Formats: sequence, C-alpha cells, structure tokens
Amino acid sequence: MKRIAGAALLAIYVGSIWAANWLTTRYGLIPAWPGAAITCTAGTFAVGGAIMTRDFLQDALGRLVVLSAIATGAFLSYTTSSHVIAVASGVTFLLGETLEFAVYTPLRRRARWGSSRWARVVVVANLTGMLADTLLFLWLAGFPVTAAVLAGQLTGKAYITVACVLAGVIIRAVLQQPHRRGA
Repeated sequence: MKRIAGAALLAIYVGSIWAANWLTTRYGLIPAWPGAAITCTAGTFAVGGAIMTRDFLQDALGRLVVLSAIATGAFLSYTTSSHVIAVASGVTFLLGETLEFAVYTPLRRRARWGSSRWARVVVVANLTGMLADTLLFLWLAGFPVTAAVLAGQLTGKAYITVACVLAGVIIRAVLQQPHRRGA
C-alpha cells in the first residue's frame, strides 16, 4: 500500500511541477482571485499543491526521490514550457525543497502524521520554502518582484497548504474513530 501511495504522490508531484510551469508559460500573471488587486503566476496554485505533496512524498519514498522528481518535473517543463520558466522553476524548487528538508525532516521525526503537531511542522516548513522560492522564481523567470505579486504568490500557495493540512488532520481524525457496527 505504501508503494502505491508513493507512486501516486510521485505522479502528483511531478505533474504539479509540470502544470505550474505550463500554466505560467501560457497565462503569465493572473489575479490571485477574480477581481483581486494582487496577482500571481498562473501556476501558483499548482505549486501550492507541489509544496504540500513534497512532504507526503518524502515520508513515503524519501528525499532522493523528491530530488529526482524535481529534476523530472523540470525536464518535462523544459520540453513543453518556456525554457526560462522551466530553469527558474527547477532552481527554485531545489532551493525551496532544500530549505524545507532542513526544517521538515528533523521536526517531522517528532510528529505523528495528521496530528496538530504535524500540522504545525508542515506549515512552518512550507512557509520557509515558500518565501525563498517565490522571491527567487519571480526574479529568475523575469516577473516583477512587487508587493502585489509577492502577496498574490504567497496567498495562492497558502490557500493550498492550508487546505492540504486540514485534509490531513481530518483524514487522521476519521481513521482514528472506532468503526461502528450496524450504523
């Protein structure tokens, strides 16, 4: 079961990297939500999913698989997206994930998956990687590094992180409930 889950997470992670770069190449900067004054790259929400999936993938298959997945996602992006965006993405994913490894890995050892402690670990690790990779990606990809774009990028990534953390906590709570017979 762990291998199946790991393979699914790997596919989601690589697909999220590719989708983020393809969407950003195709649509550039968009409002962070309809009518918003803040903007983000079109791939921001896919990146948010990748950031969260990375933690699950590391738990399932290890850090080396995460790094290999980044290289695979960057390669796929390079073949179908702007080369500048694909390279900027690959570099920033490696930096962001390295920072997350430094925070997530030691803290994760003391937190059970889906617990409130785990949720705090994930949020702290994701915030660490999010800020660094946002600044570097925008700069390397040639997007403006303005307050409106930074706010949009971080807001979009935060939406997805919060949703995934809540899902993890809810899934754990449901799995821990005793089964009711005849209900």
